[in-house]
Amino acid sequence: MIKPLDVFCEVPCLTEHSSQLNGIALQKKWFKSADKRIIGQYLQKFIQYNSNQFEFLRVQPIISGTDQNTSLYFRTSSYIGSIPLRASDTGKQIGDFVVMPRFVGKDRFEDYIEILNLLGTEISPEVADSLPLASGKNFRPPLYLEAVKFIKSLEELIMKPWRKFDNDERVSQQPTGQINWNKYINGEYKVESRIKFPVRKNILSEFHPEYSEIRYVFDLCKLELLSSNTPQRIKNTVRPKLEFIEEKLYLHKPKATNQIALKASDNPTVKYCKEQASKILNHKLVDSTAWRVDFSDVFEKFVQYILKETAKEIGGRLYSNFKFYSRSSRHYNWELKHIEPDAIYQKDSLIVFIDAKYKSNLYNKFDLSDALKEEHRHDLHQIMAYSSFSKTINKYGFLCYPSDKAEIKSIRYKNGINETENTILILGIPLRKDSIREAKCILTDELNNIEKISNQA
Repeated sequence: MIKPLDVFCEVPCLTEHSSQLNGIALQKKWFKSADKRIIGQYLQKFIQYNSNQFEFLRVQPIISGTDQNTSLYFRTSSYIGSIPLRASDTGKQIGDFVVMPRFVGKDRFEDYIEILNLLGTEISPEVADSLPLASGKNFRPPLYLEAVKFIKSLEELIMKPWRKFDNDERVSQQPTGQINWNKYINGEYKVESRIKFPVRKNILSEFHPEYSEIRYVFDLCKLELLSSNTPQRIKNTVRPKLEFIEEKLYLHKPKATNQIALKASDNPTVKYCKEQASKILNHKLVDSTAWRVDFSDVFEKFVQYILKETAKEIGGRLYSNFKFYSRSSRHYNWELKHIEPDAIYQKDSLIVFIDAKYKSNLYNKFDLSDALKEEHRHDLHQIMAYSSFSKTINKYGFLCYPSDKAEIKSIRYKNGINETENTILILGIPLRKDSIREAKCILTDELNNIEKISNQA
C-alpha cells in the first residue's frame, strides 16, 4: 500500500523496533529549514514538541546515532490510532503518525469487526483535542465501523416495544376530551357539523417521530454497509440483519434529522441506540482529530472467549475477572485493595490461572531488548502471584500473548527447599477469528495433560 504524502510514519502496533528514519532524509522532507549538521538536536526538539501526542498514543520515539548519522525509530504499544505532528524547525503542522492493527487482512478493520461481533462487545475509539489530522478522514475509524455497532443496537431495540403517546387532533362524535372550541364554532353554523367535535387525544403508538428518526439513520447505515467502502466479508455478515430490520421497520417512514435527542425517560436500550445513531449523524460533521483504540481489552475478552468454549468441551468451569480482596485494618493509598486474574480454570481440585497480555513478546522472540525482559519479568511475577492461591503442590499458570500463529511453550520453576513446582505456559494466540479452532485444540490437549499429571501426584 502506498503511503499518502500527509502521513509522517505508519507503524503496526506492538512493534518493538520500527524501521529507522534517517535524520538527513527527514530534514529534506519534513524539516527543510533545519541545519542538517545538528539534525540530532532538531529530532530531540521534535520529540519534545509532540510529547503529549506520542504519550496519548503510547508511542516511544527513540533517537540513535550522532551528528549526521542520527536516526529516529519508534516503539509502539497495544494502542492503534492517529495523531497530528508539528515540525521542530517551524512549529507548523506536518504529517500524521499512524499506528495500525497487526492484521493480515486487506482491510485494517475487517478482522477487528469480526472479533467484536463474535464477542458481543465493543471498544469505542477515544478522541483527544488536537489539531485536525493532516490525513483527514483517510486514517480515522471508517463509518461502517460505527454502522455495524448501530445495527446491533437497533436489533435489540426492535425486539422490544417502543411506544410513545402522540397528542393528535381527531374528529369525534362526542364532546369528550380537550375540544378545540374555536375551530368548532367556525363550522357550527352547519347543521351536519354540530355533532363533529375537534378533540385532541393522547394515543399510544410505535409510529412516533423518534422512531422515524431512527429509521432515517438506519437507511444511512444500510447505504454505507452495502457500498464499496465496506469489505465484502462484513457485507456478507450484515446483509441478513439489514433485511430483517428492514422488514420490521417497513411501516415506519424515515424522518430526516441532524440530531437525535436523548431524554431522561429513555430506557437503556433506547438510550444506547440513540447514542449510536448520534455517532452516525456526527461522523461526517466532526473534524478528524487524534484518536486511539486499546487492543489489550479486545485481546483479553478474546482469550476469555476461547477459554470458555474450551472449558465447555472438557467439562471444566471458567471464572472471568475473579477478584481476590485484601483484608487489612488500614489501607495505604498505594495499596491494591484486590488483585484480579483475567481468568481461572477449575476442574475438580485442579485450578489454573490465566493472564492475557497484549504485548509484543512473541513477535520478538530473540530480541535482546531490556524493555521486553522487564515486561516479561513483571508478567511472570504477576501470574506466579495468582498461582499462589492454588492449594496443590504443583501450580499452573498461562501467560497469553498475541502471535502470528497458535503456539505453546512450557517453563518450569522448582523450589529446591520444599519441592514445590510452578509451571508457566506461554500461549501464543493470533487475534483472528480463524485461529480459534487451533487455539482450542492446543488448550484442550494441554489442560487434559495437566489434569492427568495432577491426578497422578
